[in-house]
Amino acid sequence: MIEESPSGDEAAQGNESSWSMDCCTVLRIRTIHISSPILAAKSPFFYKLFSNGMRESEQRHVTLRINVSEEAALMELLNFMYSNTLTTTTAPALLDVLMAADKFEVASCMRYCSRLLRNLPMTPESALLYLELPSSVLMAEAVQPLTDAAKQYLAARYKDITKFQDEVLNLPLAGIEAVLSSDDLQVASEDAVYDFVLKWARAQYPKLEERREILGSRLLRLIRFPHMTCRKLKKVLSCNDFDHEIASKVVLEALFFKAEAPHRQRSLAAEESTAVSRRFIERAYKYRPVKVVEFELPRQQCVVYLDLKREECLNLFPSGRVYSQAFHLGGQGFFLSAHCNMDQQSSFHCFGLFLGMQEKGSVSFAVDYEFAARSKPTEEYVSKYKGNYTFTGGKAVGYRNLFAIPWTAFVAEDSLYFINGILHLRAELTIKH
Repeated sequence: MIEESPSGDEAAQGNESSWSMDCCTVLRIRTIHISSPILAAKSPFFYKLFSNGMRESEQRHVTLRINVSEEAALMELLNFMYSNTLTTTTAPALLDVLMAADKFEVASCMRYCSRLLRNLPMTPESALLYLELPSSVLMAEAVQPLTDAAKQYLAARYKDITKFQDEVLNLPLAGIEAVLSSDDLQVASEDAVYDFVLKWARAQYPKLEERREILGSRLLRLIRFPHMTCRKLKKVLSCNDFDHEIASKVVLEALFFKAEAPHRQRSLAAEESTAVSRRFIERAYKYRPVKVVEFELPRQQCVVYLDLKREECLNLFPSGRVYSQAFHLGGQGFFLSAHCNMDQQSSFHCFGLFLGMQEKGSVSFAVDYEFAARSKPTEEYVSKYKGNYTFTGGKAVGYRNLFAIPWTAFVAEDSLYFINGILHLRAELTIKH
């Protein structure tokens, strides 16, 4: 058993220093009787050690040098190689055994430790500990299920990053990568993700050169630029935190994606569904993306298409709402909002759709509007509600029970309104003269 030199140079050499007698003090020698065939069968490390170090038939011992701090873990590891069980059950002790198993190449023990750690209650601290293991351990196939579970835990815990903003801003790089990789991030839009990444990077890496390096090499691939607004993409090009060449490349790719036909966009997203990079895949944005067709003549008019997945609708029960991204008509910003609410008589839950005007001074605006939805069996858009309204900033108008059926019938498996799991809504707005 040796004690590492406390000097900075040797300490910086990491594991190598534990094998060099020049910088270590021998504290204790312990003799252990082992069965070399058992150890050699479980570990390539011991197989090589016994093959190379015991060529002489009369040589009956080999020497291992370890740090005092590794003794308990090594004894547990040797015990495991005989019995396939461990006596330790706490996360810190299991992590020590996992590190020892990696060092001495005992893959079966790494898998066993990984499984035990996965079965322990996860905390933000333990999840980060697993993600910040040395790279040799992280790359081991046996540890992959543990790191995957840690990433899923952090992504689920912090999916509403605005609710836990201070906590998330203090996460280390491995933690922020896990959170940003999630499709289920509950954010207003991808613009908000971009703003948050910049805020985190500026707080964690005050030096511009370091920040550029981390953003370019680790975080840029986690921002889904194709789903950002053109207004925000313009700002990316002039942002000093990014290398200009890299920024130009991601913005160009995003604009090309936006210009693609819808079927091509879907196919690009499908191709990426199994890939590490998921830049073409939409997250669960609070403000759902819309497609808008605008007309100036003969009248100012826009047709807005909003698609909602069945799961999104199910999550609205009993009193949730989901908003569309803003769209514009006559220089004014509007939005759609889908609700689960009680019907006019408050007797049952139902699906409601509303049209709102963004807060903008005291201007009033007279608009004809019509809501429609695709419906089986024809799968064509069928008009559901027509009306007209004079908007003032912040007001909304719509229909509490768009389909005139209870919520249970709306979300049922045989519902007329979900086509391949998607509810297709359309709103037509025309300025009255």
